[in-house]
Amino acid sequence: MGLSQQHQLLHSPARPLPSSLHPLLAPPSPPSAVAAVGGGGGDYPSLVIRNVHLPFDSDDPTLADPLYNVYCVAGRVDRVELATANGGGGSGHGSRHSTPEYQARDRQGAHAELDAQGRGILLPALCHAHIHLDKCFLLDQCDELVTGNFAEALRVTAKAKSAFPHNPDDLYERGRRLITESVECGVTAMRAHVEVDEAVHFACVDAGLRLQRHFRDVCHVQIAVFAQEPLFASALDERPGLNYVLLQSAVHRPGVEAVGSAPYVEPTIAHARRNIDYVFELAAERGLHVDFHLDYNLEPGAEPLLWYVLDQLRARIAHGRWRPGAHVCVGHATRLTLFGQGEWARLREALLEERLPVTLVGLPQSDLYMMGRNGAGGDAPRGTLNVPRLKEEQGIRVAMAVNNVENAFTPQGGVDPLGLCPLGVAVFQAGTKNDCRALLESVTLTARLAISGAPKGSYDPHPHPHSHSPHSHSPHSHSPYPHPSPSHTHSPFPFQSMTPTPGAPADFVLLHENDSMHAAALRPSFARTTVRQGRVVACRVARAWILPQRTPSPSPLTPGSAA
Repeated sequence: MGLSQQHQLLHSPARPLPSSLHPLLAPPSPPSAVAAVGGGGGDYPSLVIRNVHLPFDSDDPTLADPLYNVYCVAGRVDRVELATANGGGGSGHGSRHSTPEYQARDRQGAHAELDAQGRGILLPALCHAHIHLDKCFLLDQCDELVTGNFAEALRVTAKAKSAFPHNPDDLYERGRRLITESVECGVTAMRAHVEVDEAVHFACVDAGLRLQRHFRDVCHVQIAVFAQEPLFASALDERPGLNYVLLQSAVHRPGVEAVGSAPYVEPTIAHARRNIDYVFELAAERGLHVDFHLDYNLEPGAEPLLWYVLDQLRARIAHGRWRPGAHVCVGHATRLTLFGQGEWARLREALLEERLPVTLVGLPQSDLYMMGRNGAGGDAPRGTLNVPRLKEEQGIRVAMAVNNVENAFTPQGGVDPLGLCPLGVAVFQAGTKNDCRALLESVTLTARLAISGAPKGSYDPHPHPHSHSPHSHSPHSHSPYPHPSPSHTHSPFPFQSMTPTPGAPADFVLLHENDSMHAAALRPSFARTTVRQGRVVACRVARAWILPQRTPSPSPLTPGSAA
């Protein structure tokens, strides 16, 4: 049985946390908020998540083994308490088949309880740091793949894209499917790339903005207008062409929050640099985030354009041409896998000491499929950013993202960001608890940092009484960025801890069949419940059966029979 409103939940009062966990506690909520959590009405919507495991940094069983209750008020975490022995599951553990029970206390679902029944771990909600909304589920509309290489993917996708303006319903429905399945997985925020060029014009932008509005109550769909095609038509052009004019117009559409491009498709390195300049300028004019598909190669002789991006960002910050809080994503960046210690030290200085607002985003499903196809003797090197190693050796936190789903660039894989974790365990040979924590952070905390969490110009409509309290951060908090810049420190969406922190947004995914972070990374639970802004917005459960076997059937091959 899945989430059910047919069961009466127990409401025994929970006992306080032990003194070692007092920093998790926040100042008392106002009476109206407390009444809402207790079911007595009040001004704020509320949710109580009962009898769950929490992802503490420490392996100390006195922290990780007990069950907790998490109280959410007005879309934020209000407090965390130990569950009682008789409080709807208590300190015992549910059976393998225990499923959470959900009960709404009013017709609008504004006041509700979710009882995990002692089974499952509560993680920060998942985030797509980089996903293509318009090119998903497109493989069956493309010509059959022959080589599978990048040039072929560009060609067959461009042909399929030419039909987008003539079939807006298909464009919308494919995007709707992607967002729906993502929310069911536990995603509550995503950067959705929609392409703008002379073939599709604004068809993808129109569909993306419609989907943004449609799903606004269950997922923050951050629209990034994206130039996959070159801004310059040829190596002889001094000025960008129609693709740039269209991109320039698209950034002015209400609801657009980021602008990006793929400089590596330009005819020359000089044009690639100018592509970067133009995108930065568009972002500065509109106060947008920037997202570059960059350095997508494994060629030792290729110049890493990352250094040019960092130089341009420094200059714009110095001259006041960069909005505080805006962030730069660098996707793919497979060329960086060839870096030596000196280059990593240079990058570490830029990100950790200068605190430039930049996050690298590895796209392992696409990177592993595309990279290294020209290796001598059929030996294909694998190039994708090694998330656990970069955190451990360089202190650099890298996000991971799905990128594409069922198209010529990535024909395999699904929409689930958590599915990248077991892939990372194998590819990076990273199965320790610390490795698994790094992988989980890459699709939750770091992914959300990469897209800078909140919509541009957003505000909290229900300010939490201690949402910015300096005392509301746990000593177990794990910042998604080693040295957050002031703009991140004051963000209303900090997402700085794997454990629920008073004042932080109440966006979670409950993994029904995992009790630890290690298990969540190695074998993610299929069954999940998604919470956004303190409301249950999705639940995914599996139904299974097997033919009962009371008496073993006789073998079809009996002794003496002919084989």
